Amino acid sequence: MAIAEHAEHADVNRRDFLYIATGAVAAVGGALAIWPLINQMNPDASVLALATIEVDLAPIAVGQAITLKWRGNPVFVRHRTQAEIEAAKAVNPQELPDSDARNANVEEGAPATDANRVVGGKELFLVMMGVCTHLGCVPIGNEGEYAVVEGSAKTGGWFCPCHGSHYDTAGRIRKGPAPENLAVPKYEYLSDTKIRIG
Repeated sequence: MAIAEHAEHADVNRRDFLYIATGAVAAVGGALAIWPLINQMNPDASVLALATIEVDLAPIAVGQAITLKWRGNPVFVRHRTQAEIEAAKAVNPQELPDSDARNANVEEGAPATDANRVVGGKELFLVMMGVCTHLGCVPIGNEGEYAVVEGSAKTGGWFCPCHGSHYDTAGRIRKGPAPENLAVPKYEYLSDTKIRIG
């Protein structure tokens, strides 16, 4: 009698082990089959490469601007003249159509002063998205009613010819249908002449 009970008990343990082992193999096999489907949803190398970009500011002359492509959008980097900086500082943020700095580097809702449109007090370089906040056009630099006239040329300021939005020398909307200032992306200074965007 005891031998039969022992044999029956051994069959139950063996059966439980087979169920658990079969379930584990099925779970691992299912995970291996699904993994390629899940993994293909990850961003590819070209997207990851654009997550951050480093920019050398040294070659950008005073009064010059460059346009970069970051995450599929243009980014303006401008080395502002002293006259552009002074014109931007003279504006009362309360008189602007959009008094929010729109700077990812400062506290949300900070006023749109010139100091809040740059990073770390480095007012010579203005970095901002080159996308009009009205319908997503790309504004033209050194144009518009709020560019500074130095000699016979206009410097600073941006104008979006599609619908007539005018931005000042700090990229703040001053006139036209655009509802917001040009956005300032997250960026940091790696040295006095190099920044990382993103």
